[in-house]
Amino acid sequence: MLQSEKVQSSEEGKNRLKNAYKEAGLTIEKLANEAKVSSDTIKRLLGTKDCPNGVEKWAVINIAKILNIKPTDIVDSKDWYPQQIPPEFERLIKDKTESFRGRKFVFDAIEEFFSKNPNGYFTVVGDAGMGKSAIAAKYVLDNPEAICFFNIRAEGMNRPELFLKKIRQQLMNRYQLQDAAEADLSTLLTKASEKIIAGERLVIVVDALDEVDQESTGNLLYLPTILPEGVYFLLTRRPYNQNEKRLNVSPSVPTQQLDLRDYAERSSQDVKEYIWLLLNDAEYKQGLSQWIQKQNHVSTTGFVEEVASRSENNFMYLRCVLPAIANGFYDNKPLDELPVGLQGYYENHWQLMGMTTKPLPKNKIKIVYVMCALRRAASREVIAKYSKQKELTVQEVLDGWAQFLQKQENYSSPCYRFYHESFRDFLHRQDIVQAAGVNLPGVSAEVVDIMTRGLFDDE
Repeated sequence: MLQSEKVQSSEEGKNRLKNAYKEAGLTIEKLANEAKVSSDTIKRLLGTKDCPNGVEKWAVINIAKILNIKPTDIVDSKDWYPQQIPPEFERLIKDKTESFRGRKFVFDAIEEFFSKNPNGYFTVVGDAGMGKSAIAAKYVLDNPEAICFFNIRAEGMNRPELFLKKIRQQLMNRYQLQDAAEADLSTLLTKASEKIIAGERLVIVVDALDEVDQESTGNLLYLPTILPEGVYFLLTRRPYNQNEKRLNVSPSVPTQQLDLRDYAERSSQDVKEYIWLLLNDAEYKQGLSQWIQKQNHVSTTGFVEEVASRSENNFMYLRCVLPAIANGFYDNKPLDELPVGLQGYYENHWQLMGMTTKPLPKNKIKIVYVMCALRRAASREVIAKYSKQKELTVQEVLDGWAQFLQKQENYSSPCYRFYHESFRDFLHRQDIVQAAGVNLPGVSAEVVDIMTRGLFDDE
């Protein structure tokens, strides 16, 4: 952040500035004198004098300091901190926040913790599909000053060295840190904290701690046991036992945990709001409306209540089931036969795709498990190569499992990967593995063997 950069006050900021200097018993002239700025500068921020080019940041900082408010009380935070989301996370954040609704109680709790403590760790805990990543993405989008890292096991973006690299890049850019190219996390945070102006904070958002790949002991991602003043971490993770926690901090560092499972009623309200959103979405409105009309004596409100109940407050369930209904996938099923819960949905879809029929469709089952083993987005050709199946068969699987896949079209050929880690968990469930007749070590070994041969072939 260069203090010579120019910014303009928001409409809300103009009122905040006016009230603040009056509450402090100051006039415009006295405030200007104490802040070492001109009276015209304050008038520009108040909107009583034209300000086509903006006011330099250092002037806003001085004024805010005298009035004991934050610069972002005067200037919108999105103007004060230009968004600097790493390119690797832009698509994820956009995807997770496009239809975001609710969760006010979570953000209120986060803000209360940050406001009441000089530093600390705030952790959001929840089962797969409860919206933890969406909460993290929404916080980053709404708070451009935040630094972020999203652990993505499916893309190999879950190693401590990658985490440090991405956080270091963001901190160096944000605070113009010098001699920090090789600095560890604690050193980086100390350097950055020295650049934080009064009333501001440094928030680092780290999503999906449960997906971290780290062999050594100690805190996950080597998160510091001590934090400088003004530095906060917002973490998300699945439920864990004490042995899996791996976040030990000094008694002097405040911590708080919010478990989404403890807020069933509030989560249910958010789930219903999300269902209503899709009911009025142009893409799904007609299909959902027609399906509801085919049900016997089911109102739209009744549909919302029943689907919310069957979702078990799981947003991933809704993301899968509602589009499936709209697209005719459940045309022959009544409302009371829709699957219950995310795992129930996976089991139902597995059966509907014929994965349990006799004889087992071993070719298609192998394709699904190879895609799971590949870990990265892969084209149809690559999937066919590693599964040793025909491309036509691969395409049939891709079509049948489209709602589970993230399609990436920034390559010469479209690439696909499973959208959510919870589906990988389902595929690795012992009963599913046994029923499918899959040899997981064998599938992984085949993939590694083909990769290895590919490396030697290139030489």
